[in-house]
Amino acid sequence: MKYQTDNFDLAREIGKGALLTATNENGKTNTMTVSWGGVGIFWGKEVALVLVRPSRHTFSFMENGTLCTLSFLGEEKKDVLSFCGRYSGRDVDKLSVCGLTYKTVDGACVFDCAKKTLVLKKLYSDTIKPECFIDTPPEAFYKNGDFHALYVCEIINIV
Repeated sequence: MKYQTDNFDLAREIGKGALLTATNENGKTNTMTVSWGGVGIFWGKEVALVLVRPSRHTFSFMENGTLCTLSFLGEEKKDVLSFCGRYSGRDVDKLSVCGLTYKTVDGACVFDCAKKTLVLKKLYSDTIKPECFIDTPPEAFYKNGDFHALYVCEIINIV
């Protein structure tokens, strides 16, 4: 499988935190920290599952584009993950403040400092619905009813 290269456990790495960077139809990007998600096989394709709350600035980028990346930065960049999780791209240019440089790969943003980046193409999206929980929705995560959008994205490249 493409996503099990170099003994890099993507599921565990997502849980530690990664940068989700979405590119909209105009080629503009926005990045945020994520720590929920997964990898697997859907519809015969290797995929990553990405979750974004509608209240996040990155949500409109995810909705209005087809490409995004998950970038894994490593322990030495924990401050970047913290900053990008705390501040909104509506208010601050996160790339400038954090000194992040990037190149474009397959039309998506790949940070130079990333240990590994998944280049993703959106295949499917839906919203987590409270009525679809088998058990009670986890109130600790959805106190304000801000249920995540769930994106199933094909892994088109790993850099």
